[in-house]
Amino acid sequence: MMENNNQKMYFADLHIHSRFSRACSKDITIENLEKWARIKGIDLLGTGDFTHEKWLEEIKEKLKDNGKGIFETEAGFKFILTGEISLMYTQGRGRRVHLVLLAPNLEAIGKINSWLDTKGRRDYDGRPIFKISCEDFAAKMNLIDKRIEVIPGHCWTPYFGVFGSKSGFDSLKEAFGSQFENIHAIETGMSSDPEMNWRISELNKKAIVSFSDSHSFWPFRLGREATIFKSIESYDEIIREIRENDFFGTVETDPAYGKYHYDGHADCKFSSSFEETKKLNGICPVCGKPLTVGVESRVEEIGDQKSGGNPNRKRFYKILPLHEIISLCYGSSLQGKKTWAVYDKIIENFGNEFNILLEVSGEEMIKRDVDEKLVELILINRKGKIKVKPGYDGLYGVAEMGGKQGKLF
Repeated sequence: MMENNNQKMYFADLHIHSRFSRACSKDITIENLEKWARIKGIDLLGTGDFTHEKWLEEIKEKLKDNGKGIFETEAGFKFILTGEISLMYTQGRGRRVHLVLLAPNLEAIGKINSWLDTKGRRDYDGRPIFKISCEDFAAKMNLIDKRIEVIPGHCWTPYFGVFGSKSGFDSLKEAFGSQFENIHAIETGMSSDPEMNWRISELNKKAIVSFSDSHSFWPFRLGREATIFKSIESYDEIIREIRENDFFGTVETDPAYGKYHYDGHADCKFSSSFEETKKLNGICPVCGKPLTVGVESRVEEIGDQKSGGNPNRKRFYKILPLHEIISLCYGSSLQGKKTWAVYDKIIENFGNEFNILLEVSGEEMIKRDVDEKLVELILINRKGKIKVKPGYDGLYGVAEMGGKQGKLF
């Protein structure tokens, strides 16, 4: 928790996964999530994967409902019930979308899971796949409990983002039909930021939220994107802030850091910007096949207004995780001994990562013997000015030391 003009700010990451989801750390536990969320500076986590029975059993065992839809550990760390669903179906053409779910209580989860059991299996993955349309799914959630929130996840990624180049949709309205008004928010995903989403006029009355979609508990994944709330005392208050677009803002990575920002082919080791792709007519010069269209190009393709046209723009912090900054500073690996040693020391001095990334002054860091070169990079990062080589076709972007960053003093 931090303060903004004497008003408390609460950092929340409500899109994460358990160890029961594919490609996720097998060491994800409630205990590890709490430990590293506190180190990151996160005040509220989603549980993730409430559709998976084994993880749900652990949630029930380790967390206690405070009576307001907030589930707390023995030490008082807060969670709300969340999950993610993959919808894959045919509606004129192939459609595939990932949806993040927020639920008010265990009773609602029981009804959701019972209904899903009539549609398919839930036991094989924490993010199960169902042949249900977005419209029908949203309608059923609204029928089960009007407080259930359905949020299109990582909405621009080519695969499974509602605006993605391979999702089958070009708009929220097309995806959700009669349920369009019951979709109150979209999740930016790492490959886009709010400014890019402001290009879409149908989002002018929707909230733009950010969460990490983390597949581990490490602080360079957990909370790398987050939403900053005014209060997290009850589930209903959190939902009100989302539905009324009344939260402070978001934490975003540079969209170039995301795995699908540029167009390209990972196997061909080729990537290109929107302008470069146009010159290539969308064809990879290495293999001669169509490029995987990334988020930058997709925004240019379907954006129908200038970013200034959105009347509900909120502040967002564009920052890379502290591990990335330390790794960049010393040329060490992301999880190398040098990176961890520096990270542990600076956390010990200043409490949590968000405090370091956003609040602690350069003077105070230098007083506590933080390397001046690292301090300078932290301050550059705070301004969203770290150079990033854009990610593409499933490969993360890479922070680079170049230009003025290479000559810090």
